[in-house]
Amino acid sequence: MAQSPWQHSRSPSIADDVDFEIKGQELQFLEIELDPGESAVAEAGAFVWKDASIGMTTVFGDGSGDNGGGFMGKLMGAGKRLLTGESLFTTVFTHNGTGKARVAFAAPTPGAILPIRLSDVGGTLICQKDAFLAAARGVSIGIAFQRKVMTGLFGGEGFIMQRLEGDGWVFVQMGGMVIERELAPGEQLHIDTGCLAAMTPSVDFDLVGVGGVKSMLFGGEGVFFARLTGPGKVWIQSLPFARLAGRMMAAAMPGGGQNRGEGSALGMFGDWIDGNR
Repeated sequence: MAQSPWQHSRSPSIADDVDFEIKGQELQFLEIELDPGESAVAEAGAFVWKDASIGMTTVFGDGSGDNGGGFMGKLMGAGKRLLTGESLFTTVFTHNGTGKARVAFAAPTPGAILPIRLSDVGGTLICQKDAFLAAARGVSIGIAFQRKVMTGLFGGEGFIMQRLEGDGWVFVQMGGMVIERELAPGEQLHIDTGCLAAMTPSVDFDLVGVGGVKSMLFGGEGVFFARLTGPGKVWIQSLPFARLAGRMMAAAMPGGGQNRGEGSALGMFGDWIDGNR
């Protein structure tokens, strides 16, 4: 396979240690290379293409094989996925032939596919509800509850986020450009609530008001910022899908979406000045 900044070679691991390559810029797709017997788990609907020697099976839950408890364990795993807004099913792709074979998946929205080895971030990653794209077999996909009422109501991602656990590679989809910040103990970062893409569990997620009444009414940034307190890692996305969808809907409305102030109470006033209404 061609060299890539995201390409990875094998090392011992409990989860299947797959090789991969991420291709493209704004509209990326993920290519995973499997050895005989290795498997990759993907979100339903993410599949693009595969070599013929790779079999495809649809399973209840996350396909990690760690649910335990027979049918009830699988049902619990599927229920966790349903709570995060995902399908009850995932698709497992297993290389049943010889040599190497490849399977490819695509992100549904413009942005970045980010590879994260869970063993490098302490074994757990908390991310937005629709972030999971694919993973090596052995990674568990669960739920993370927001314990603070205000954070759950106004935190952008609601009370439930995805919890990815294991030691293998996961591939998460994020909107627009993505940056990673390492927060020192006690260090705080304020970001737009929708721009929080993922974080390690050691980071405290809370809310803080944007400022005075004028900022809340006319700033166009909502009422709260997400306040993240270290230590830990945070991944920030520049274009949450909800923001992209909102701009598209505003642009589809008569005279909508032309102004930077469209998110504030001044947006309509600006339309009148510009003659858009």
